[in-house]
Amino acid sequence: MNLFRTVLLLMVGLAGTGVALSREPVRQAMALAYLGLLLTVLFVVFQAPDVALSQVVVGGVAFPLMVVLTVAKIRRSRE
Repeated sequence: MNLFRTVLLLMVGLAGTGVALSREPVRQAMALAYLGLLLTVLFVVFQAPDVALSQVVVGGVAFPLMVVLTVAKIRRSRE
């Protein structure tokens, strides 16, 4: 189980780095959604299901969706 936790923590770190290094807003939102889902798994593994439920809704779905919709609206208004 410790190996799984270590690998999961490394994946979260790499995903967070990927979000920070992304320059395209849509790709950054998709990477952020992936990071949110990884954090959800991490919270479940560390036995925090209430935090995991909040994370899956906010970090995995709501926030990336808002970013993508905002970018789409900005691009439409520029055209």
